[in-house]
Amino acid sequence: MAIDILAGRYYSNGAYGRNWGVRLVIAVEADSADAATVVIFKGVAGVARRQSGTLSLTEFLRWVRHEVRLVENDWKRIGD
Repeated sequence: MAIDILAGRYYSNGAYGRNWGVRLVIAVEADSADAATVVIFKGVAGVARRQSGTLSLTEFLRWVRHEVRLVENDWKRIGD
């Protein structure tokens, strides 16, 4: 399953327990230093809540399992 990583969307690693997390993608852009694509994100739930970071697109794709959205007080997979 291929996942398109887009700014303004939420993604989860699908982990269980303490390792679970949801990140909001702020931007996906080319890093001017080495022309690699980077993902700028903010942790919104779980292990990285209230933390921001940057990963290469490859690293982010290793972390992500599915796109999610908040339904009332619960994160749901898109497409379920």
